[in-house]
Amino acid sequence: MAFAATGPLGRRRKLADTVFRVVCFAAVLVACAFLAYLLISIVRDGIGRIRPDFFTSFSSRRPEEAGIRASIFGTLWVIGLTAAVAVPVGVAAAIYLEEFSPKNNRWVSMIQLNINNLAGVPSIIYGLLGLAVFVRFFALERSVIAGALTMSLLILPTIIVVSQEAIRAVPSSFRDGALALGATPWQTMRTQTLRIAVPGIITAIILSLSRAIGETAPLITIGAVTFIAAVPDGIMSKFTVLPIQIFDWTSRPQPGFHTAAAAAIICLMVVLLLLNLAAIVIRARTQQRI
Repeated sequence: MAFAATGPLGRRRKLADTVFRVVCFAAVLVACAFLAYLLISIVRDGIGRIRPDFFTSFSSRRPEEAGIRASIFGTLWVIGLTAAVAVPVGVAAAIYLEEFSPKNNRWVSMIQLNINNLAGVPSIIYGLLGLAVFVRFFALERSVIAGALTMSLLILPTIIVVSQEAIRAVPSSFRDGALALGATPWQTMRTQTLRIAVPGIITAIILSLSRAIGETAPLITIGAVTFIAAVPDGIMSKFTVLPIQIFDWTSRPQPGFHTAAAAAIICLMVVLLLLNLAAIVIRARTQQRI
C-alpha cells in the first residue's frame, strides 16, 4: 500500500485530486465574483431610491414618482393565502404518505413518483394550469385567490418532498419506543416523530415560500396586471407583486424605471434574505429545544 501511494499511480491520483480541488475552488471564485458584481451594480443603481415615498407611492407613468406600495400589499396577500392553502395540505400529505399510507402499494408508489416529478416541473407549467383551472374553469378571474392557488400548486411538491425527508430522518427507535409503551400511531406521530421533524418541516415551508415570493412566470401567465393604483381589498381583487413590478420596470426604456427596478430588487433580496435567516434561526432553536 505504501508503494502504491508513492508510485506512479499514487502520484497521478494525487495530481488529479489537486487539479480537481483547484478547478472547484476557481469555479467558486468565478461564481462569487459574478454575484458580487451583480449585487454591487444593483445596490449602486437603486440605493438612492430607497426612501419612504418609494414604499408609500403607487406605480406611475413617471419614473421619479413610481413606488411599490401596491406590489408590496399584493405580495403579502398572495403569499399569505398561499401559505394558508399549501402548508396544511403539504404537511398533512407528507405525514400520510410517510407514516400512514400502505407500504408497497402500487397507487401510493405512483402518487409518490408523480409528486417527485412535479417538484421539477418548470413554473410556467403551473401558470398554464392555474390559467385553465382557476381563472377559466372556476371563473376566479385574475384575482388574488387565483394567484395564491396557482402558487400553492407550485410549492406543494417541494413542501411534501422535503417534509417527507424530515420525517424519514427521525430514527425508528423513537417510534418503536412510543408504540411499545402503548401509544397509538397517531399519538406517536404527534408527540414523537412530528416533534423531532419540525425543524426540517419549517425549513421546507420557509424556503418554499421564498421561492413563491420570487416567482414571476406563473402570475404573468394567469394575467396578473403590472399597473395597479390601489391596494387589494379582498381575495377577488386584481393584484400585482414585486417580481412582476420589477419585470415591468426593467422592460421600459426610461433609465428612471431601471433605477426603480434596482431599488425594488434590493427590497426583494432583503425579504428573501430575512426569510432564509428566519429558517436558519428557527431550525437552530427548535433543535436546541429537542
